[in-house]
Amino acid sequence: MLIAENITKRFAGVTALENVCLEFQAGKVNAVIGENGAGKSTLMKILSGVYPDYEGRILFKGQPVRFASPREAQDGGIAIIHQELNLIPYLSITENIFLGRELTTQWGMLDRKAMRLRTQQLLDRLKLTVSPETLVAELKVGQQQVVEIAKALLIDSEVIIMDEPTSAISESEVEVLFSIIADLKKANKTIVYISHKLDELFKMADRFVVLRDGKSIESGDMRGMTHDDIIRKMVGRSVHAIRRKVGSELVKPLLTVKNLCLKHPVRTQENLLKNISFQVGRGEIVGIFGLMGAGRTELLETLFGLHPKRTSSTIELNGQKIKVNKPADAIEAGLALVPEDRKKDGLVLGLDVRTNISLTNLRSLEQGGFLNKTKETALAKKYVADLKIKTSSEKQTARNLSGGNQQKIVLSKWLATNPKLLMLDEPTRGIDVNAKNEIYKLILQLADEGMGILVVSSELPEILAISDRILVMSEGCLTSELSVDASEDEILKAAIPQTL
Repeated sequence: MLIAENITKRFAGVTALENVCLEFQAGKVNAVIGENGAGKSTLMKILSGVYPDYEGRILFKGQPVRFASPREAQDGGIAIIHQELNLIPYLSITENIFLGRELTTQWGMLDRKAMRLRTQQLLDRLKLTVSPETLVAELKVGQQQVVEIAKALLIDSEVIIMDEPTSAISESEVEVLFSIIADLKKANKTIVYISHKLDELFKMADRFVVLRDGKSIESGDMRGMTHDDIIRKMVGRSVHAIRRKVGSELVKPLLTVKNLCLKHPVRTQENLLKNISFQVGRGEIVGIFGLMGAGRTELLETLFGLHPKRTSSTIELNGQKIKVNKPADAIEAGLALVPEDRKKDGLVLGLDVRTNISLTNLRSLEQGGFLNKTKETALAKKYVADLKIKTSSEKQTARNLSGGNQQKIVLSKWLATNPKLLMLDEPTRGIDVNAKNEIYKLILQLADEGMGILVVSSELPEILAISDRILVMSEGCLTSELSVDASEDEILKAAIPQTL
């Protein structure tokens, strides 16, 4: 259905793709695998018309094509669901889905009723229970991902490219997506699927294509492949999963939270978070698990001072009561938050690596009221080396790096503040298995040095691998505290809302 021949793409002195050759077959799920920075997203943007300027050629249904824009690619029959969401926050779900494809009445007016009805059908199919009139800004990242999928389903495409489609959606939404993919396969559609979750690939993929350092390495059938085989092909060597050594003693409480409540922003008589109390010890990693909407992100945001007017709680750090009315208070006290959405909340994409890393630390980098560029560059170079950030230099624009390397910049920015407690919201979302292990090693190292760590993750194996204890949330309440010896069934049981 789709063939790429000798595709080469360069950005400001960096070769993102070099002579990539591959093919995607109709009626199959074609998995594209590789580490962060391997060139997967760049290749998909070429195939879908986002980057019209490249060397090489693309054959679609046997004919050479060169799309000048995403709209041209869509009209030709190729749709893409981007890893980094491309939605307009202050338009409704319906307006986002039909943007550029509006339905009109016979009088040339917008047919809002027809668009709303079609949107409702798509949301029902994807089991997203929100109104089509809801503003995208009011949705969580996972819900926005579902809207992106709905946009792609609106267009009856021959090729559907899915770039990390499950990186921010819940297990139930993943199952819905898999059933939709199965239907698309039956309709002989070509699915191009990028995911770092290898379990998904073994469930869904028929074929694989490996990219490494911008080059096509190998392709073949998934049948007969093992996890270790795939990882070896991705990274060119074996990778051993990191696991926290069980049995680390809770030494001394670092963070104590008592009766934390957060009022609902609209229904002020309701609480989003209800009487949450817990502790994190020095050098302890506490995992927080819950389904979408459980309140995990809101808990970290509240601790970081993002909702002071709606919050009531008692918070102690190192035995001293602290009052956090704004993020600056949290940073001053020794808290750091790596947010769920790195693109929106974690980075200034138009600035370079050096500036992004130094943003949290300007006070210590100034000299006589001016920023000391030598100190700033030294700080950036330290974290580029320590976290193995793949960049041509610290002057590279953050926007031009892969998702995994962007995430490492966000981590660097907060580690530069030398926090006592590091809060991580989905720290490995959209990151390949090797980069994940690097981040796990870093988390374990920081804990060994005495830092307290709170980790929110939707991936149970991740929570079980690196945590000392697990807190489970459901509908704004802390429903259970479990050891890492707990089974996945026990954790999920505590996470599922209890219906009356």
